Amino acid sequence: MQATGAWVLEQAVTDCRDWRRRGLPPVRIAVNISPPELRRRHIARDILDCLGDLGGDWGLDIEITEGALSGDSSSCVHALRLLRAAGLRIAIDDFGTGYSSLGRISELPIDTLKIDRIFTSRLPTDRKACTLVETIIGLAHAFDMTTVAEGVESRAQLDHLRREGCDESQGYLHSRPLSKADLEKWLLQSAATAASSKPAAAMPRVG
Repeated sequence: MQATGAWVLEQAVTDCRDWRRRGLPPVRIAVNISPPELRRRHIARDILDCLGDLGGDWGLDIEITEGALSGDSSSCVHALRLLRAAGLRIAIDDFGTGYSSLGRISELPIDTLKIDRIFTSRLPTDRKACTLVETIIGLAHAFDMTTVAEGVESRAQLDHLRREGCDESQGYLHSRPLSKADLEKWLLQSAATAASSKPAAAMPRVG
C-alpha cells in the first residue's frame, strides 16, 4: 500500500487492539481506500495481514468511491470479494456523485451505500434532493444493502431520512469529529451506561 494509506490502516488496527485489550466496547473503524491503493496487487492480502486476529464486532469497514470501480476494475472487485468474504464490510462513499450503472452496483460485493452530503444538505425542502435520496435508499434496500446519510446537521434532515427508511446517519447533529482521547472517553461512558442497563447513546461512526 502507499505510505499514507498503510499508516492509516495500521493505526486503525493498533487502536482497535488497544481498546479491546482495555475492555472498551467493540468498535469498527471505517478506512477509506483510494482507487490507486485498491488496484495494487495483493491489496486484500496486505489488509488482512494487517487486520490479524481482529474480527466480528472489532475490525474495519472499507470505504471506496464510485470512481474506484470505473473502467477495467476486475482486480478491484476480486479484492473486495476477498475482503468481504473475510468479514469486512464494504461501503461506497459519496454515492450519487459518480457514474455507476445500476447493473454494475447490483453485482458488486457492497454492503452499504453512503448518501453524499450534497443531497442530505438540501433535505427536506428541495424536492429533487428528496427524490434522489428516496431513490438511493430504495435501490440499496432492493439490493440488500444498507444506507448511511452523510452530513446530517439538523433534526428536520434526520426526521426526513428516518421516514424514508435510511438505516444510519452521520454528521454534526450527532457529534463533531472526536479526537482519539475524546472518543475513548465516550466509549468508557458508553460501557458504564450499558453496565447500568440504561439505553446507550447512538454510536458515532469512526473514520
